[in-house]
Amino acid sequence: MYRSGAAQYQSINNHSVVMDADPHRLIQLLMEAGLARIMTAKAAIERQSIEERNQAINKAIAIISGLQESLDMKAGELSVNLERLYDYMVFRLFEANRLNDTEMLDEVYNLLNDIKQAWDSIRPLAVASA
Repeated sequence: MYRSGAAQYQSINNHSVVMDADPHRLIQLLMEAGLARIMTAKAAIERQSIEERNQAINKAIAIISGLQESLDMKAGELSVNLERLYDYMVFRLFEANRLNDTEMLDEVYNLLNDIKQAWDSIRPLAVASA
């Protein structure tokens, strides 16, 4: 498949961002990608594009599952609660896909966005100790 020079540059640039990112930033990038996929799925529902909706929701599920797998379960109650919330979000995404429901997508978007905002307010240790 042909990709424009701009698209190729963007791909290289995004790869560079990921390779140079610290763990805190990687989580931010995952959350941003998850939010973007949810919005893509919502737009696909509105356009009645079933295949695009399926792809976007499946990618959002994979991203949220990745966030779930990255949890440090030794961290205690917060990790346990986040794991349960991620489980709920994945369930709702499956249901949104099955029922073609934008309200469920909005619900998951808002939940993930709340988590992202809290994550964004945390300063990475390297920055905090500088």
